[in-house]
This record gives sequence, C-alpha cells and structure tokens, in this order.
Amino acid sequence: MEHGLVKGLVKHLGIHFAEATPERVVAELEIREEVATLGGAIHGGTLMALADTAGAVGTLCHLKANPEAGKATATMESKTNFFSAASAGKVRAESTPLHKGRRTQVWQTRVTDEKGKLLSLTIQTQMIL
Repeated sequence: MEHGLVKGLVKHLGIHFAEATPERVVAELEIREEVATLGGAIHGGTLMALADTAGAVGTLCHLKANPEAGKATATMESKTNFFSAASAGKVRAESTPLHKGRRTQVWQTRVTDEKGKLLSLTIQTQMIL
C-alpha cells in the first residue's frame, strides 16, 4: 500500500499508511524525540504535516482511480485546531473527503492518540492540477 508514498518528509517523519483509498486515508506515526517539542509532546507542526499528507494522499488516490480528473495535487489552504497533547505512543490520522469537485477537494483529518483522544482537527483544500 505504501509503494511510492514513503519518501521525502513522509519518510523523515516516519508516517505509515494503514489505509489509502479515495474515500479514506489512515496514517500513523510514532512519537519520538525528532517530532516532539522541547517539552516532549508531539509538535504541532508534526500534526499538521501528518494531516496535510493524509489529505493529499486521499486526493492522489482519487486521481489514480480517475486519471482524466488530473495528475497531481497541491494544498491551497489548511486550518488546524489543536485540542490536546500527546507525548508517547502512536498518533493516528483519519482523513475523509468533505467535497470532491472537478478542481478542488476538501478533506477533514482527525488526529487522535492511541486511546482515541482527539489531538487535532484539520480541514484542507487540495487543488487538482
């Protein structure tokens, strides 16, 4: 499932994809020193990068299933709300589409800890290229 997806920032952050379809993306990463704040909690930028990656992969899955729709995607807009911190274990991002248009897609990504506690919620707009 991860063929071709684990490179660049995805590889650096240690993101693993449990599921990647045009309707849902599930990705996880282990909290470790390299992705944490000085205080030991997962960095907000890490949560944002995880969410952005999940939404982009969902759009790419849609494009792979519908090659006439476009060839690539880029994030046009992204908004993240933070609710809680986590300092150990894995975090899980679950991304689902809110809108699938011809030129844009909007994805919502919930990032939770291993107990299911909500850490962040991201809504992003992906431009189809």
